[in-house]
Amino acid sequence: MKTEISAGRRWALLAVSMIAQAASAFFSHGVAFLIPELQGRLGLTLVEAGVVVAMPTIGIMLTLLAWGVAVDRFGERRVLVIGTGLTAACGVGAALSSSMIMLSVFLLFGGMAAASTNAASGRVVVGWFPPQRRGLTMGIRQMAQPLGVGLAALSVPTIAAGYGVSAALWLPAILAAVATILCLVVVIDPVRLARTDPAAAEQLANPYRGSGFLWRIHAVSVLLVVPQFMVWTFGLVWLITDRGWSPGAAGTLIAITQLLGALGRIAAGQLSDRVRSRLRPLRWVAIAAAITMLLLAATDQLGWSVAIAVLVLATVITVADNGLAFTSIAEVAGPFWSGRALGAQNTAQFLAGSLVPPVLGGVITVLGYPLAFALTALCPMIAVPLVPVRQERTIA
Repeated sequence: MKTEISAGRRWALLAVSMIAQAASAFFSHGVAFLIPELQGRLGLTLVEAGVVVAMPTIGIMLTLLAWGVAVDRFGERRVLVIGTGLTAACGVGAALSSSMIMLSVFLLFGGMAAASTNAASGRVVVGWFPPQRRGLTMGIRQMAQPLGVGLAALSVPTIAAGYGVSAALWLPAILAAVATILCLVVVIDPVRLARTDPAAAEQLANPYRGSGFLWRIHAVSVLLVVPQFMVWTFGLVWLITDRGWSPGAAGTLIAITQLLGALGRIAAGQLSDRVRSRLRPLRWVAIAAAITMLLLAATDQLGWSVAIAVLVLATVITVADNGLAFTSIAEVAGPFWSGRALGAQNTAQFLAGSLVPPVLGGVITVLGYPLAFALTALCPMIAVPLVPVRQERTIA
């Protein structure tokens, strides 16, 4: 294994990590943009459509921890190649499905495979970049998720409206296949000590024992994922059904907001490098998320057109926390535990995220969008005092 690589190779590894994560995000979150067609063309209710599009998220939730253990044991490259390859295969199966049951099954299995990228791609970045650059580089890597969702928002609604649900499902399959090839060719496992090396004793210690630091970050991240999934899942539907936008126009706006969200993640990561803290910016994001979701609820209730601009702002703010928490966990857990720690982190997040479409779909159906937006603001409010700023280690 290489112990030193060039700067160019580091950035190439970062780019491939982003592509792998974007493919996962496209598969797991892009199906949410099929809701208008699942309702209009196939006659599903909003709750039923919410259950179908939650299948990839449920699949991811079920296997994140297992993939994390695999990364700790077998390395990042092997996990990325196998996981993205299986995601591509499941994408093909979903596109060829002839019933809602088969579609749901392939979406579930595809989500289980797509979970491989979450810990593995992040570990590649943390492993090959120095601490003083990790906030920026992990912010760039975390761009992959909103970019994947943005690409899906730009393409899935239009293709589904013109050619049907099956045609739109070929897109995540193709993207995952491209990611598989790139991971096979480019990715190199980061260097780490052998488990038998005496110097690795401290890194082998369980970071969850004797400290609530990681548990508190997990809790904060779960709370902050609720408004994120709310605007991701229902933003497009809200624009179409409540604001009268066409699927193409709504998809374009959502794609723009995802791009802005991606840039926001870079800014948050760069800020964390500058202030030498991951958790102070994380708390600032939680405060901003609560304020923005309440503002969205109020402007929507009043029928003001500025609510659309607030939705864009909410989309940017609610994704800014992910890279900060992810980087902090990877740094604290170390090379022998970060796979499992990141797996636990994302499992908890996706458990919460998988409940958002059906639960908030029901809330929207009964009570409407304004109250649903207001209820999601409670989650970041609770998160603010839980951020363990005082326990944070100083960044070198």
